[in-house]
Amino acid sequence: MSESGGVSRGLRRLLQLRLLEEDQSRLALESAVAELHRLERAVEAAAERGRHSRELVRIGIRSNELPDRIAGLEEGHLAVRQGLLLEAAVGPSRQEAGILREKYLSARVERLQVETLLQEAEAAAALDAGRRTQQAVDDWHGSRRQSAGSAEVRARKKLEGKLRDS
Repeated sequence: MSESGGVSRGLRRLLQLRLLEEDQSRLALESAVAELHRLERAVEAAAERGRHSRELVRIGIRSNELPDRIAGLEEGHLAVRQGLLLEAAVGPSRQEAGILREKYLSARVERLQVETLLQEAEAAAALDAGRRTQQAVDDWHGSRRQSAGSAEVRARKKLEGKLRDS
């Protein structure tokens, strides 16, 4: 096999590896982003739980029901604690998603670079094959001209020989 075929085969393998790496980094990024969104929704749910607890306290005050007020206050404390814990988890999750986004973009750039190299190698191989084909055609035409010229010389010598003999 020619060297350009080997280079092309090697680049194709490298491209397949880069595609796999890009897919893996994309999946990791999607997973991290999904986890970040889940945490953000949980923070929103905790905030909604806090609003609901304040409403329970108001209802308890209006109805003069002590258990409703106490339940609302406890619910509010739990919502605040839960919200703080979730907020603390959002930051690192956001940071991890950013790191994975950078890894994905890097893998994508590497894949695109390999694709470009492969396309350039294939274009160079096609150009080289075209040159070889043209050279073969030129050689064939040259040999035809040469054999036609030598046949003409032989015919002229034969004619000259006959003229001398006569």
